Amino acid sequence: MEIGTVIASLEGPSPSKFSFVVTDDGRSIPVRLGQFVEVQTEEGNLIAFVTNLVKTNRYFMRVESVREYERGGKSLSSIFPADRWEYLVAEAQCLGVRSENRLERTTFPPSPGQRVCEAEPNTLVDFIGLSKDGVSLGDLRHHKIPVNLDLTRLLRKHLAVLAMSGAGKSNFASVLIEELLARTPEIGRPAIVIVDVHGEYKGLASLYPDKVEVVNGNDLKIGVPNMNAYQFTEFLPEISGTQTRELQRILEELRAEMRAGNGPFGMDELIARVEKDGGMHKQLQQALVGWLYELRAFGLFDCVDKPSWEGMVRPGKAIIIDFSDMTNLRKKQMLLAYAARKLFNARKRGRVPPFVLCLEEAHQFVPSGESKTAAIARPIIETIAREGRKFYASLMLISQRPVRLSTTVLSQANTNIILRVSNPYDIEHIRQSSEAITGDVADMISSLPVGEALVVGEAVNHPIFVKIKRRRSKEAGRESGLQEAAREFESKMNRSIEDARAFL
Repeated sequence: MEIGTVIASLEGPSPSKFSFVVTDDGRSIPVRLGQFVEVQTEEGNLIAFVTNLVKTNRYFMRVESVREYERGGKSLSSIFPADRWEYLVAEAQCLGVRSENRLERTTFPPSPGQRVCEAEPNTLVDFIGLSKDGVSLGDLRHHKIPVNLDLTRLLRKHLAVLAMSGAGKSNFASVLIEELLARTPEIGRPAIVIVDVHGEYKGLASLYPDKVEVVNGNDLKIGVPNMNAYQFTEFLPEISGTQTRELQRILEELRAEMRAGNGPFGMDELIARVEKDGGMHKQLQQALVGWLYELRAFGLFDCVDKPSWEGMVRPGKAIIIDFSDMTNLRKKQMLLAYAARKLFNARKRGRVPPFVLCLEEAHQFVPSGESKTAAIARPIIETIAREGRKFYASLMLISQRPVRLSTTVLSQANTNIILRVSNPYDIEHIRQSSEAITGDVADMISSLPVGEALVVGEAVNHPIFVKIKRRRSKEAGRESGLQEAAREFESKMNRSIEDARAFL
């Protein structure tokens, strides 16, 4: 459908951009910001992206004239045919030329007078790089085209979901997880591990009871025999090199006794062996015992891993680690660091299937600029970010504060799903992390409606805006509103008081 005509201006048409006057054919909104258009040029069909819209009218260009006419209580439109001189000019960025089933860089501008049309759906599918067997996320904005993204391009080089609170991050993540769970073995099914900080994904277990298992974070245990001294130093960065070597020696002694038939050992047995060891310097021994007692106080250690990560991670299945009842961030960091390292090492040895590790509130686990003590999980997550693509171990980072997220991890996420972000520091941080985000596209991020996302990076050939579909699983029951929450709390409090009085 024709929507306009290319016009000559002081800055164009050029190989990089052009303007066109929009045809007034009675339609309410013939063209929109962010729409794809097509123009025939000497090189082939040029695909362009509408970056700005300007409405103008020659009768209202002189401020003093408008003021004088309006002063008398009359409008210009009642005296002159002003409505017939209103027109809309669209500015478009040239993206590429489709010639002989190939997309090439534009090197020649369109001619003034050329007709501008809506981009053909088949052309857009090829141009954007959509896939028939890809994961379905929603519809392309302003075009009735389903957005199905290739699984490998979307996840292999990691994915970041960035938005302010309430913009739709959890809905998008749930939609993607549901799509992964609905896949068949014929088209490939990765395993999914979800670190759920607020309990927002537990509804997946109701939708897929045979595919989703929820594990309470308080039930997780770290098997001491499965750890080496280096992993202890991750939990206790203050341990010295000498203490690490002595700890490794004692761990090897205990493991040798376990293989000889003494059975597995826990933190109590490890501490007792360190206290009894006679070959260690006394001061070093006391410090090491102190560190181990500090770790034992967290209540995270046992004789075996609970759960067995290698046994639980299966193709087409999801494990939800529910941290919603756990308030101690350091405990969550330690559990994530251990589980992530265990899974990554198992994946490198081929003992678990390709997996996607979804980190909700990722800035809590891989913060930028924090000390090692406050970012225990950061080293292994950064390792997966750098090396995971070689072994099909993927990350999905979900954060409302990208400026606080580790730049090493964020820079390795080659696809970004960006919903509404209003903080200028976060917007600038996002822009610097992706070369594909231009100034015009960055300006659109702060005005995105809830549920609409910018997809940019490896998964698509060009940034696109997508209306994300609604999740099928039940949302977390925490969206009732302030009035209802306050009323419910007071009602419970009154019932407790009445019960106490009745008891007395």
